[in-house]
Amino acid sequence: MTFKPKAIFLDMDGTILNHYNQVSIHTKEMIDTLRKNGIYVFIATGRSFDEIEGVVPEGFQVDGFVTSNGMAGYVGKDVVFEHSLSSELVQTIIEKARKNKVYYELFPYGESRITLKQDQLFVEHEIREPKPESVGINEWLSRKQAIQEEINWTEKIEGNRFSKFYFFARTKEHINQWKKELDLLKQDIDFTTSVSTEHNVELMVANVNKATGIKEMLKRFDLTEHEIMAIGDSDNDIPMLRFVGYSVAMKNAPDKIKEIADDITEFTCDEDGVYHYLKSILNTGTLTNIVG
Repeated sequence: MTFKPKAIFLDMDGTILNHYNQVSIHTKEMIDTLRKNGIYVFIATGRSFDEIEGVVPEGFQVDGFVTSNGMAGYVGKDVVFEHSLSSELVQTIIEKARKNKVYYELFPYGESRITLKQDQLFVEHEIREPKPESVGINEWLSRKQAIQEEINWTEKIEGNRFSKFYFFARTKEHINQWKKELDLLKQDIDFTTSVSTEHNVELMVANVNKATGIKEMLKRFDLTEHEIMAIGDSDNDIPMLRFVGYSVAMKNAPDKIKEIADDITEFTCDEDGVYHYLKSILNTGTLTNIVG
């Protein structure tokens, strides 16, 4: 059985981004070539829209973006869809994060991420050197950069448009305890959580994930899930990989991600794995090893 994708959705961290948060010029050029050959290419990421420009090469272009784990979608800078956390949920979560001394970033749409000044001490304490051995270098560098340059340390929360919360802990025990607190809170307030590493968890609107975001984007382009392929590497990619017609796991993905995928890249994210895989699509036009 062969599969010829009409569109491809690409995760960022651990997929097109290497472990130093860079997209290679080869990957950028391959995306350009695929688009010139009539294949749509989209980004599907846990990152917010405002984070993307800083980690891609100059001139990087795709047909659309599904961001914040499905919370928003964009074509160019035009909003295709957008979900927002309620102000009540935001306040409740911040109070609980403070009680548990959990590092948090709140992402308003179109503005810098927020952490309250009164929580700055324990948030910064989580990013103290040395880096814990089990924390990936990409996540550690992102947190260091956030602390130094990207967080708006503010006295109070203003506005009512928020895409997600990001939480981090330097120990697995701390983040796992926080996940338990969030699960308890779900009994009273409906929301969705997603993880991309063993040291983080993100919070979105209920029943939102990458798959729901992709589904909304497909309506804009008159495509179906059976016509698309997706490449990812971590837990927050699972809904996407299960949704699409052809799923690909990165070589650097955990075994549980590889087990649900139709194919696995030959190379890791640090070896331009996506570039090499997309090149094979361009050369053959089809994929032939669909599982099952």
